[in-house]
Amino acid sequence: MPAWEAPGAVGAVVVVDVLRAFTSAAYAFAAGASRIWLVQSVEEALAMKAAHSGLLAMGEDLGRRVPGFDYSNSPAEVARADLGGRELVQRTSAGTRAVVAASAAARRWCASLVCASATAVAVAGSGLGDPTYVITGWRDDEHRGEDDVETARLIERVRLGEPVRARETAEAVASSREAAVTLGLGPRHVDPRDIELATHVDAFDFAMEARRTATGLQLTAEHG
Repeated sequence: MPAWEAPGAVGAVVVVDVLRAFTSAAYAFAAGASRIWLVQSVEEALAMKAAHSGLLAMGEDLGRRVPGFDYSNSPAEVARADLGGRELVQRTSAGTRAVVAASAAARRWCASLVCASATAVAVAGSGLGDPTYVITGWRDDEHRGEDDVETARLIERVRLGEPVRARETAEAVASSREAAVTLGLGPRHVDPRDIELATHVDAFDFAMEARRTATGLQLTAEHG
């Protein structure tokens, strides 16, 4: 389903943002981050950072680096960071907003190609039946989020035990319109390696699940 229908998603919900929100989140966990707080607005992220000493902010606004954020929405930038034991707050224009919106879900996973199979295993093991995939890049009839659609299809193939077709999917994402638009934002906002890192299928063996807590929407890396 498109992101604007996320509030109606129930049961097992997989929110897909491969370029680049949930690729960046996965690389942050791989770099040692302990948890990531997901928020809807830039203002929320900056307020949360100001209120909590040591909290780092990561993300973008309309794809671009945000003044006051420690990291942009760049998996390559995050992968170079030493995040051992650190907490981050992440805000992106599509991915984090869709996860926040999917509040009726029984469980919510944040997905990209780098943790695709682990996500499929987690969803299959949840006992919640067929998942709903929220395609965050689907904004209108012209922008249907084909990069996220291809990612969702791969996750579903893994869940159903079908041929994965990892290379085919990676090539489709790398050559997608969204990849070209992302790179077109320029080196201040996008590392040239972001697309390459985003298409490393199953680079990590953890799924990322978002849970509502008393202090906010918390994303953690869950190893099977």
